[in-house]
Amino acid sequence: MASFALSKSILSILLVLTLANFSVGARPRKLDLWIPDTDLLTYHNGELLQGNIQISIVWYGYFSSAQKNIITDFLLSLTSNPREPNPSVAQWWSTIDHLYLSKIGKSNQKSQVTLGHQADNWHQYGTHLTMSQIAQLASDAHTPKNGITLVFTAQDIAVEGFCMSHCAVHGSDQSSKTAYIWVGNSETQCPGQCAWPFHQPLYGPQTPPLVSPNGNIGVDGMVMNLASMIAGTATNPFGNGYFQGPQEAPMEACTACPGVYGPGAFPGYAGQLQTDSSTGASYNANGANGRKYLLPAIFDPATSICSTLY
Repeated sequence: MASFALSKSILSILLVLTLANFSVGARPRKLDLWIPDTDLLTYHNGELLQGNIQISIVWYGYFSSAQKNIITDFLLSLTSNPREPNPSVAQWWSTIDHLYLSKIGKSNQKSQVTLGHQADNWHQYGTHLTMSQIAQLASDAHTPKNGITLVFTAQDIAVEGFCMSHCAVHGSDQSSKTAYIWVGNSETQCPGQCAWPFHQPLYGPQTPPLVSPNGNIGVDGMVMNLASMIAGTATNPFGNGYFQGPQEAPMEACTACPGVYGPGAFPGYAGQLQTDSSTGASYNANGANGRKYLLPAIFDPATSICSTLY
């Protein structure tokens, strides 16, 4: 695994996707625009999600079968499969397990994600959702303890704060000890903010966008944001796990490495990536069913280095 460090000067000018709290009866944190704090990313003695982490999914609005398959194949890829070529999604997840989860609590038990119940929700709350409604959708899924509910909203669904301040959110229900993640499809709303580098950025250097690995800018962007949120949820599910900076707006395992996907990354450049010879798509991880994905770098709290798969 290649790795490198980000200087403070680079970090200070990046548009950082980080996590901030939101009071809706749960404890959400968001992929947000934030200037990073210089404190170290450390463990704050809270619970983590370890062992078997069951995933439930709520598809809010219309998602085609092809779009769903891109996301569910990513989730299936988190479980190690020796037939998948390196670098793989499973390697990415095992790095999170090694750097964060296995060091605390159930250190002898490898953490793995399993895919559980999925449900379609056709506009129960209309096409404009508040964060409290997102939390309610997650609660209604009745995900088991130590699990995560994923709420995905389609490209025509507006969500409170989406595109203006965040691309995704993770939160939790303390009473049930469950967590949730919301990720929106930004393809028609703000791809320059939430699907970069597969779309030109809204601000900064206007370099040509990369070709998305699964031919769907919005959903490939969702996978990138989902990966960051899964990392943050597992390592800081209830706001007192691993994080950096103030608890109200923490940076976590992946959001502490904003915009970094490969070695040599800098603002406007995602880093050195692999390229599919047949499609020209850029990626850094192989997944289930021949899929390819672009996953964020992982911050090593012991060395303060952002590690990449490629």
